[in-house]
Amino acid sequence: MIAHHTAAALPRILIVDDDPGQRSLLKTFLESHGHHPLVAESGEAALKLLATVPVSLMISDVRMPGMTGLETLRRARELNSTLPVLLVTAYADIREAVGAMRDGAVNYLSKPIDLDELLHSVEQITGSHDTPSPSVRTPLQLAANVIAVSPLMRAVFHDARLIAPSESRVLITGESGVGKEVLADAIHGWSPRVNGPLVKVNCAAIPETLLESELFGHEKGAFTGAHQSRTGRFEEADGGTIFLDEISEMSPQLQAKLLRVTQEGRFRRVGSGKELQTDARILAATNRNLEVLIKEGRFREDLFYRLAVVELGVPPLRERREDILPLAAHFIAQFGGDRTRFSPAVTECLERCVWPGNVRELRNAMERAALLSRGGVVLPEHLPARVRAAEAAQPALTPTDAVRLEEIERDAILHALKRHDYNRTETAKTLAISRRALTYKVQRLRELGFPVDPPV
Repeated sequence: MIAHHTAAALPRILIVDDDPGQRSLLKTFLESHGHHPLVAESGEAALKLLATVPVSLMISDVRMPGMTGLETLRRARELNSTLPVLLVTAYADIREAVGAMRDGAVNYLSKPIDLDELLHSVEQITGSHDTPSPSVRTPLQLAANVIAVSPLMRAVFHDARLIAPSESRVLITGESGVGKEVLADAIHGWSPRVNGPLVKVNCAAIPETLLESELFGHEKGAFTGAHQSRTGRFEEADGGTIFLDEISEMSPQLQAKLLRVTQEGRFRRVGSGKELQTDARILAATNRNLEVLIKEGRFREDLFYRLAVVELGVPPLRERREDILPLAAHFIAQFGGDRTRFSPAVTECLERCVWPGNVRELRNAMERAALLSRGGVVLPEHLPARVRAAEAAQPALTPTDAVRLEEIERDAILHALKRHDYNRTETAKTLAISRRALTYKVQRLRELGFPVDPPV
């Protein structure tokens, strides 16, 4: 006999966070994996719920106005001494959160939240490993112009699809040319805002003196050259999505004004005292490490955590080599027509190249090859010299070499995880790979039975 779970029979998970974007994200994500989440916007509201509703797990932010997450934890334990609690903390709060373990918290997750890590923690605590997941049963459908063959890149788009229906802000990270804008397009396309505008702003391409006006608009006469009033991009994006690319290039003064928009949706045009309201979902992107910029005093920590309700890291092309040939074939057909083909030597060159410029560099190389081959067979001489040099510099691996490299990688990951107390962010930094790449590798090692999680 097959048991059919109902919402009432599922473990109730209480999400406590003052940020509506964070609440929306966690609720949507947990629902997509068959859980039954409840939400509370404050510690006080959480305690009222706990007094009347049985809950199997509480997930609480640490920093909240009024009652903090740690105080909520202590008060919740007075109502239910065995209630499991999972704390969500910023980097600066981690020491506090670790201390809270003595007050009864089960574990903590650092911001921005790693959704795979969250799901694994929830399943461990609630014992719901066999909960059916609708998102897993549904095939991932991508737009015709999006190429994602590698498991690593498909995992990124899978997370994006889960995040898209929520109202949460998303920070997209990755090297230049990896496809951050493509991911932003997908999130907007999968969201309920798909019929609204998608407004894109490259913060690095606009002079600092004009960026504030570009974002928020200006009134006539606000500055020299302002001959008429102008609507800003946040106004244009009302009811839709605004994509802020290269967010790290924004000045501290402008960061403060952006912070207010993320908190309240309010802003003022340059030269105006009137407040305007926008209902624009913010997606931001950067190719730089914002945590380093925060330590250097060049990026606001509070803005970082507002923008990075969830962080999606797009891996570089060298970490998802299964995508190289499909992408190359897509671009060569786009520029040279369906009859253009690669010679075997070109295929080897493409696969062995490191592609420091990522997908953008590959696209440019294919545009060049299409022009030189004139829609025929692409030969090595049609490729840029640096790409051709990759074939001679990297001899092919034997099967034995490949197995040995896999063993070396596995041992390095296990050692780094243990050294950093299973903190994935620090482990990824030590291994010089993206957090998403580490997450995928950890998942594979867990399936093989290796110890990749902290001891219970």
